[in-house]
Amino acid sequence: MASSIGAVTSISAPSSFSCKATTRVSSLKPFSLSLQRKSFPSLRLRSLRVSCVAKPETVDKVCEIVRKQLALPADSAVTGESKFSALGADSLDTVEIVMGLEEAFDISVEEESAQTIATVQDAADLIEKLCESKA
Repeated sequence: MASSIGAVTSISAPSSFSCKATTRVSSLKPFSLSLQRKSFPSLRLRSLRVSCVAKPETVDKVCEIVRKQLALPADSAVTGESKFSALGADSLDTVEIVMGLEEAFDISVEEESAQTIATVQDAADLIEKLCESKA
């Protein structure tokens, strides 16, 4: 596959479909992709989320603290993807969760950062970031 700045690049593919991509590197224009056939069950475009990923043990500890603060049963399904609001937490509960995390991990969470936490994974990622900057 050959490419050049500001040119159309053709991608060779099986005869069942063809694909063309247009890129402009010098002017930072968006990348566009046009497909001539539209039935690709295995091709799905999804948005990407870029973030640091906390260690599994950090996520597990955050799950335990969330269960404790919200008085959830030990067998309740709390995972990294769990949203505090879906677990029944209101704004006061979220503040108490953050306070519990600060105590358990010996960190201090700024109010601005605390307001961005919506899921267990968000909290675990923030904890990892704060612990790394503390060390």
